[in-house]
Amino acid sequence: MKRLLRYTILCSLLFTVAGCMKWDYGYTEEFHCTESGLFIVNEGNFQYGNATLSFYDPQVRSVKNEIFYRANAMKLGDQAQSMTIHNGTGWIVVGNSHVVFAIDPDTFREKGRITNLTSPRYIHFISDDKAYITQLWDNRIFIINPKRYEVTGYIECPDMTPETGSTEQMVQKGEYLYVNCWSYQNRLLKIDTASDTIVAELEVGIQPSSLALDRNGKLWTITDGGYEGSPYGEEVPALIRIDPDTFTIEQRFEMPSADRPSELQTDGTGGTLYWIDTHIWSMDIDASSLPTRPLIPADGMLWYGLTTDPERGDIYAADAADYMQQGTIKRYSSDGELLDSFLAGVTPGAFCWKQTSGK
Repeated sequence: MKRLLRYTILCSLLFTVAGCMKWDYGYTEEFHCTESGLFIVNEGNFQYGNATLSFYDPQVRSVKNEIFYRANAMKLGDQAQSMTIHNGTGWIVVGNSHVVFAIDPDTFREKGRITNLTSPRYIHFISDDKAYITQLWDNRIFIINPKRYEVTGYIECPDMTPETGSTEQMVQKGEYLYVNCWSYQNRLLKIDTASDTIVAELEVGIQPSSLALDRNGKLWTITDGGYEGSPYGEEVPALIRIDPDTFTIEQRFEMPSADRPSELQTDGTGGTLYWIDTHIWSMDIDASSLPTRPLIPADGMLWYGLTTDPERGDIYAADAADYMQQGTIKRYSSDGELLDSFLAGVTPGAFCWKQTSGK
């Protein structure tokens, strides 16, 4: 996946106290952003502790940067990975600070935090009382009580060690949850959320980097194929459609010219797939072959993150530049026409939509 180079070293001593940090740097700012919009999770640099959070209002085309720091007088931490909103609370996963922050999505103020995590990647809510957090460098998925901000248990993943453990994105259909195992792995896991047990495994290819569920209830994954010289091997990446009920592969599109594809997802209707492979590509879920031309060429940009507006259908792509300066977010129409461009934080890599009813 795109973050492989950013996780080549496990530094167990780094930021061991970051999960309980409370660094006061000055006065907090008051925010009352009740409108719908887009959170941008800026990963920052490994070991620099410069992760940040941004918020973009598509209606007026305005962006607010450094909002976690400005609202809390406290840094977000080291390597922010993802964000989810559930029942009016935003949950920000910060991997190398071993913490998940809960914030008010209108004021950006902290409401609580989950600490003592290994290297958290994503959080998914099963109910108001239970959530799962996937981990890098751990053979367990953590079970959380979000109301108490507590770890209540674990799901141990088979054939993994703490050194090779890796679980990533989560997609739920009915009572079953599907998880891709990425770093030095080749499987998807199927979890019964009632019993918190793994009920099936499916080998799909080297390093499945992301998951998406389409409008037909089919599960899609994209493998990055590893890299040259990897001890786990290297192979041709692929885009794969899976029947989640039978947990079998229905169709496999090999990508012989691919360069470590990532960021697979669907649009708001679930009818179109998007992903990054140097350029930005799109494909109808019923297509019989891969596209031959990208929807949005790279043109010198380093695409690092991707999302689509679930209501308007616009495409947002993050250009990481040189990983050191502020990254740029490009907003395109579904046809690939550039609509807006703005600066975010260092290494913008993930997005989270805040949708307000009636807007």
